[in-house]
Amino acid sequence: MNNTMLLLPILIPLLCGVAVLLVSNKLHGLIKAITIAATVLNLVITIVLFKQNAYFSLPWFGFGVDFALRLYHFSAFIICAAAGFGFLLALYSSVFVQKDKRPNQFFSYFLITLGLTNGAVLADNLFLLVFFWEGLLLVLFGMIAIGSANAFKTAMKAFIIVAITDLCMMLGVALCSHLAGTFTISKIHLPLTGASSIAFVLLMIGALSKAGSMPFHSWIPDAAIDAPLPFMAFVPAALEKLLGIYFLTRISLDMFQLSPHSWLSTLLMVIGACTILLAVMMALIQKNYKKLLSYHAISQVGYMILGIGTAVPAGIIGGLFHMINNALYKSGLFLTAGSVEKQAGTTALEELGGLARKLPLTFICFIITAISISGVPPFNGFFSKELIYEGALERGFIFYAAAALGSFFTAASFLKLGHAAFLGQISQKHKNVKEAPLAMLVPMIVIAFFCILFGLRSSLPLQKLMQPILHQSNFTGHQFAGFHLNIKLTIITIVVLAAALLNHIFGFKMKGNALHAADHIHHAPVLSFFYAKAEKRLFDPYEIGLKITAVFAKIAFWIDRAIDWLYETLAVKIVAFFAHMMKRLHTGNYGTYLFWSLVGMAFVIIFLVRSL
Repeated sequence: MNNTMLLLPILIPLLCGVAVLLVSNKLHGLIKAITIAATVLNLVITIVLFKQNAYFSLPWFGFGVDFALRLYHFSAFIICAAAGFGFLLALYSSVFVQKDKRPNQFFSYFLITLGLTNGAVLADNLFLLVFFWEGLLLVLFGMIAIGSANAFKTAMKAFIIVAITDLCMMLGVALCSHLAGTFTISKIHLPLTGASSIAFVLLMIGALSKAGSMPFHSWIPDAAIDAPLPFMAFVPAALEKLLGIYFLTRISLDMFQLSPHSWLSTLLMVIGACTILLAVMMALIQKNYKKLLSYHAISQVGYMILGIGTAVPAGIIGGLFHMINNALYKSGLFLTAGSVEKQAGTTALEELGGLARKLPLTFICFIITAISISGVPPFNGFFSKELIYEGALERGFIFYAAAALGSFFTAASFLKLGHAAFLGQISQKHKNVKEAPLAMLVPMIVIAFFCILFGLRSSLPLQKLMQPILHQSNFTGHQFAGFHLNIKLTIITIVVLAAALLNHIFGFKMKGNALHAADHIHHAPVLSFFYAKAEKRLFDPYEIGLKITAVFAKIAFWIDRAIDWLYETLAVKIVAFFAHMMKRLHTGNYGTYLFWSLVGMAFVIIFLVRSL
């Protein structure tokens, strides 16, 4: 039975986004009113739809390609979470972009992104999924491009990286639908063997890129500097994590059956572990508030990939729990960065300090979200990470060690960030700084509240939101909520966090400056070599691709010049040479002509005689 209400979470943001784009930039109030009204209505609709099972289908392109939408527990949860973030970020952005010259473009892209995300989540047809997925690529480019003077270059970088991975995903869709004989996602259940494994990898690339995993990540730190800050809190921190991990979970649990100890499971875990460590170590050395957070946005997705890649109950449920936890505290952290940027005028850490006294509510929200992402008990990040640790340890100590080491660097980098930005002496130019407006504080406070709630009452999200997603029989009978977790792992986590604190104290005392409290790691033997290369972007796949492309372009250029020289220079000279020789031979002397004619006739006669 068709439920037309499923169209509303898609159409309302899309239509309102188009309407906002048509409104004059001078009508700031009307633009913000339409945006907030659209996000409120979208939130109400998704709450009404939550816990419902519904389906909508209309003939579309033919050949089995229908406009099919499916609402069940997982998709209902994702669009509800996206709607919540959409409303909070719309409220926050209404103040943050108040002096922006083109608010209609930002809010139009904002609403269209929300509508397309809802469409991609609800899509029950692979072709329709690609339609919404590619729409998100276009608005991603637009939202970045309207930022700073260098934003267009960053937008192009993001577009190229994501477009290449989306092409891989399209190939995966074609192969998967061919093997399954259908485009309907809910009807696809393929074994991970042979060609289906290739289809899984291609689809996985699309999911990992959307989530912001390595090696498809390098546009995110650039966007943190060049794009409007609410974009970072809304897209890379929240929506892309929700959508990318949602799709990764669908292909791992529903469309294919990912099993422990399979090479694909190991591949996911390796990608997750590398993403955790490499990104968090880059976060540790950053000197800009937003750029530091951007590397953590990349690192944290590694935990989700690692958890799902384990293919064991604790790991998968932990990865899903970490998905929503990360969206909460990562958005909250970017909002605190926006508060600092809006009120202090900069996010360069060397220019900040002592802001806790001027921005007390922002500082409190930062503390809550920072200790949540660091995995400090009893906040939400602790419980999701412990589940991932448990699943990783079940699959191999090396994966657990990578995740635990990632927690050490996470805590160390946030100790550095909080100390440098909010504690110490305040600079003279920031002595008159005031707390952020209420419309900016409310979203931060709400997010901080949920970080506490989902920690103290972890059973609420785990039992009501996460566990119903895992309907397979091998997941039943498991209890994941509460402090029943492995006590040894919990003790190790506390020791790791204490070590991070001692490391920060040591670094601060050694350098006398919070900003340089991690310099002993940055400039450590061996690490300093790799850090120097990384800071020059020598490990950036995009930059490597540009260099390779430049080499091929240069080779193609010289081949082109060689062909031009062959036809335009060499051929002309050869023709000119023979023309000159012919001219010299034509003397006008009849005796000479007769001589050469007789010589030619003699050659012809000799040839004919020899042929006979």
